[in-house]
Amino acid sequence: MKIAIACHPTHGGSGVVAAELGMRLAGRGNEVHFVSYERPFRLDPLTQGIHFHKVQVSSYPLFRYPPYALALANELLQVVQREGVEIIHAHYAIPHSLAAVLARNMDTDGDVKVFTTLHGTDITLVGSDPSYAGITRWAIEQSDRVTVVSDWLAAATIKELAPEVEIETIPNAIDSSIFSPEHRDTQLRARFATPDELLVAHVSNFRPVKRVDDVVSAFAIAARDLPARLLMIGQGPELVKAQEKARQLGVYDRISWLGPIDDIAALLASSDLFLLPSENESFGLAALEAMSSGLPVVATRSGGLPDVVVDGETGLLAEVGDIESLAAHCHRLLTDAPLRHKMSSTARKVATEKFGWESVLHCYENAYRQLLSPVE
Repeated sequence: MKIAIACHPTHGGSGVVAAELGMRLAGRGNEVHFVSYERPFRLDPLTQGIHFHKVQVSSYPLFRYPPYALALANELLQVVQREGVEIIHAHYAIPHSLAAVLARNMDTDGDVKVFTTLHGTDITLVGSDPSYAGITRWAIEQSDRVTVVSDWLAAATIKELAPEVEIETIPNAIDSSIFSPEHRDTQLRARFATPDELLVAHVSNFRPVKRVDDVVSAFAIAARDLPARLLMIGQGPELVKAQEKARQLGVYDRISWLGPIDDIAALLASSDLFLLPSENESFGLAALEAMSSGLPVVATRSGGLPDVVVDGETGLLAEVGDIESLAAHCHRLLTDAPLRHKMSSTARKVATEKFGWESVLHCYENAYRQLLSPVE
């Protein structure tokens, strides 16, 4: 098959999943064309069968805001016509699904299909914004096939935007050979914690929905009487606010602010606990990566997270904003080594057995084939 993938190239779950999916599709003999304004950070351009097409956005004085969606649609059209693409797989509704639909409709002599995968904030944030709700709904309804990454997101999409659209759940997946306890690096760990200190990790894009203030607050309470340190991996609009909170609580010097890092596998494997107190997670890919790395996860009971983090088995869950409970969960796991190790083992097992790439890739390939050769 010849497939074009439109996705965000930046750090974030949708771009990671798109890049990993594309490389695996190419590894099975498919031809995959990525179309974006930058190469996705997890995409290896040397992978056989992978092609990258850069979207050029011209800045005319007339345009106060350059129309990226239109430039993307035009580039997708050119790739479809030049390369004989059969499916455009759009990850994220706006602008990718919209651009894919426009490209398909402009290709009047072709029969390219639009396959849309919704990842969460394209529905819960962008899609719920009155400025984008109508066009998000239209893009979903115009897609030839729609998938989501969790049953929770399927229900939310049907309720909020597209009650008449048939939606299939295909979960995110993990490469358990990359995210593995085997990548624990004692020298790397020693850069952030002494041998008697425990290491808590958080990874996100530091948007408001990630509630990074709660990460700092819960850590400050949990580690008040413990030798522990915190890794804050990522960057975003809430970074300065979180740093100020750390200063107020007196834990700034116990936190390493690492910024965005492409390869976090060794950092996760070298940590002891993962903390993700998000307002909303449609799936929770960061939690899954931590589990695969052998970390128990303390997270919120929000969105699709309970489908990933099994409360009491692979981690502990609390209500959104309940900092005291989050802190208590962290303290319990940091002080109870046997429990932490038991949950670590279970987390690794669940991640590899339930969310392995082989079964997820099979689901996507079946969906593609059904789209290209529908059963009468």
